[in-house]
Amino acid sequence: MNDATSTQRSAIARFRELHASGCFVIPNPWDVGTARYLQHLGFEALATTSAGFAFTHGLPDEVSAIPRDAMLAHIREIVAATPLPVNADFQAGYAHEPEGVAANVALCIATGVAGLSIEDATGDNARPLYEDRLAVDRIRAARGAIDASGIPVVLTARCEAWLVGQSDPARVALERLVAYAEAGADCLFAPGVREPDEIAAIVKAVSPKPVNVLVSAPSSALSVSRLADLGVRRISFGSALARVAWGAFLRATQSIATTGSFDALAGAASFAELNELFRNRG
Repeated sequence: MNDATSTQRSAIARFRELHASGCFVIPNPWDVGTARYLQHLGFEALATTSAGFAFTHGLPDEVSAIPRDAMLAHIREIVAATPLPVNADFQAGYAHEPEGVAANVALCIATGVAGLSIEDATGDNARPLYEDRLAVDRIRAARGAIDASGIPVVLTARCEAWLVGQSDPARVALERLVAYAEAGADCLFAPGVREPDEIAAIVKAVSPKPVNVLVSAPSSALSVSRLADLGVRRISFGSALARVAWGAFLRATQSIATTGSFDALAGAASFAELNELFRNRG
C-alpha cells in the first residue's frame, strides 16, 4: 500500500466513525484557502461544492458547464489541501447510464476522497429526475464501483425532489431514499428538506443509515442541536458559505460603484491574520 492509499484509508476510517453516532457539521469550502481555514477552525471533515467551484470560474452550477475532468482536478486539490476527510459533490456522476456512473465514480475515488455523493437530477427541465428504476440502478452501479476498487469510500445518495420542484417532494424523497439505501448507499440526503417532521420521517425511514441535511439559509426552526435531536448525523451547507462570501463582495463593490465611498472596505478580514494563517498552512 502506497502512502497516498494509506492516507486515504485513514481518512475514510475517520469519516465512517463520524457517521456512526452523534451529529457533525461538514462545511463546504470552494478553494484551498477556505479548506485550510475550515480545518484551522477545528471542523472534522469537509465537502466540496459544485456551485461554489463553478462560481469561482464565472460559471453556473450546471453539469454541462463544468467538464468532468475539471471537477476531478478541483476535488483532488481540496483533498490535497488538508488531512481532513473530504466528501466530493460529484453531481449526477457525469453520466446518464449506470455503466458511465460506475466508471466516473472509479475516477473520483482515485482523487483520494473519503466519500462522494451521487444525485438523481437529470438537468433536463422536461424530466428533472431520473426514472425510478434507472435512478436506483445508478446508485447500485456507484456501489459496485466502490466495492470493486477495494477502497470503502462513503457513498451518499441524493434525492433532488425538493430542488427540482416536485409536487410532492416528501413522498418522492422518502420512497427514493429508502430504495437508494437498499441499493447500497451509506448515507442518504434530500437537499431542500426543512420541516422538522419531514426530516424526522426521513431519518426513521432509512434508519440505521445516517442522514445528511443541507442548511442553506437562516432558520429559526433548525440548529445543530435541533437537527441532532431529530437524529440527523451530518449537516452540510452546499453553496451557502460561498454565497456568504459573494454577498460581502457584491455589497462592497456595489457600494463603491454607486457611492464613490470606500466605507464598505471596513468589513474586510485582517491582512495580517490571513497572511499568518496561510504562512503556517492552517
